[in-house]
Amino acid sequence: MDTVVVVVWLSMVVTILSRSHADRNVYPSAGVLFVHVLEREHFKGEFPPYPKPGDSSNDPITFNTNLMGYPDRPGWLRYIQRTSHSDGVLYGSPTAEHVGKATIIEITAYNRRTFETARHNLVINIMSTEEYPLPYQAEFFIKNMNVEEMLASEVLGDFLGAVKNVWQPERLNAINITSALDRGGRVPLPINNLKEGVYVMVGADVQFSSCLREVENPHNQLRCSQEMEPVISCDKKFRAQFDIDWCKINLVDITKVVMIHSNRPDPGTGVLPDIGEYNPPSESLKSRDFFADFLITLAVPSAVAMVLFTILGYSMCCRREGVDKRNMQTPDIQLVHHSSIQKSTKELRSMSKNREISWPLSTLPVFSQSGEVVPPIHPDNYETTSMPLMQTQINLQNQIQIPQQQPSGKWYS
Repeated sequence: MDTVVVVVWLSMVVTILSRSHADRNVYPSAGVLFVHVLEREHFKGEFPPYPKPGDSSNDPITFNTNLMGYPDRPGWLRYIQRTSHSDGVLYGSPTAEHVGKATIIEITAYNRRTFETARHNLVINIMSTEEYPLPYQAEFFIKNMNVEEMLASEVLGDFLGAVKNVWQPERLNAINITSALDRGGRVPLPINNLKEGVYVMVGADVQFSSCLREVENPHNQLRCSQEMEPVISCDKKFRAQFDIDWCKINLVDITKVVMIHSNRPDPGTGVLPDIGEYNPPSESLKSRDFFADFLITLAVPSAVAMVLFTILGYSMCCRREGVDKRNMQTPDIQLVHHSSIQKSTKELRSMSKNREISWPLSTLPVFSQSGEVVPPIHPDNYETTSMPLMQTQINLQNQIQIPQQQPSGKWYS
């Protein structure tokens, strides 16, 4: 597209592109994209020179924008600045309800090197237009662009020129631009120079062209459901500069939408009637006594708990039968058996206390001083039946002597 066409279309599109100045007035139109560039070069003269040597042209400057008297901007106005060494951009699309209201935006520039600030005011006077709203609106999703790149006048002019060639309207305006991140998109990976994507909405005064309607045919709808690229005849007119996702294009006919809303039936019984504004209660309210509520909440449950505790204590402590009554109801033969078992148990316990306990073999040395050793296996003639459970070396009857080495080096058995 040559330069002349770009200049003509930029003049037709009612898009406000302005540089930041102190207390500047701008006049955007309702329903038309508004763009205001905050240039770092303009604010550099507002800061005093830094005493230390350095290149002041590379000062990192960031901007803070807010509606005067409020901490944030109006709902229709957005702001973006990618880095502290790039310009900031205010953009948005005002609506008819903002017409005739002066909006004052406070712009505060921060110099991150000198810690100095400068503040300017931007007065936005929203004007009405006879073309608002344009009846036919189309929203495109461009995958290879970021929002600040699309807001540049040259890039936006190229895109509107391509849409003009495809649509052939008499009036064509850029209505709004939205980053894909504001629509729930994900931040792209920092590889292969990937972009986050941007939604661009344009409006025209004529019906949608056959090329734009090709997205609605069943074949392309099937390809979109299978995550395949649809076949669009006019895609080559955009492909050279703009990578458009045709499956996400949105075509809206405002006339049909208005007609549907105008023929809306009356609200049924489930819809509350309009009873006017909400009137909150007055600040002079009477004090309320909560003593009765306290009694009902705590005293009554406590009294019930005490009654239940008393009944349980009487049942467990005062209703016991006793040992004598239990013995009277037990048969005599059962008591005799119990008494004999108890006597036998006491006798066994007394006998176990009086018996002598010998040391186990595991606590004695294996070899004695005489060279005797405990045989690992008892001989056949050894009476195991009379062997005590715990033996000592004194009780062993059969012991084997091992040969001992004499000083002369001879062995004796």
